[in-house]
Amino acid sequence: MKLADSFGIGKPCWVRKNDAFVRQGEWFFLPRPDLRVDRKLVLKREPIQRGAGKPHWCWWLYREGGESVYVSRRYPNGLTPAEYEALTSKQRRRDWRLMTRDARVFAKGAISHVDHKTIWLPCWHEVVLNRESEAQSMRHVAFLD
Repeated sequence: MKLADSFGIGKPCWVRKNDAFVRQGEWFFLPRPDLRVDRKLVLKREPIQRGAGKPHWCWWLYREGGESVYVSRRYPNGLTPAEYEALTSKQRRRDWRLMTRDARVFAKGAISHVDHKTIWLPCWHEVVLNRESEAQSMRHVAFLD
């Protein structure tokens, strides 16, 4: 077992060498106990979601990279700033939220979702979306969660 730094948020993290991942719904959480983050960039109570699905809520979340997009019910995958600016003023009056698409994401603490049991990540974990439904061999299989 190895003790990893928790940068002062929560308890230190003990990780067993054979722990590969934690899963909740379509998300996999891969342990990254040695990850060091800038405390000022850590977000609290932040959603992660795939398209128009219901969000999973992360107690602490840290992002690297990605692209800023404007998200609404009509555009659940987001519009780039240029695409958003090309909309009419009436279209821009809808309920929009600025989010980040395709970032490298890390989570720590409680991860909750209305359809799943809450999980606890005692150290930073990389968040990876289950993409098995996109594989060529899965083209005739429905992924139901």
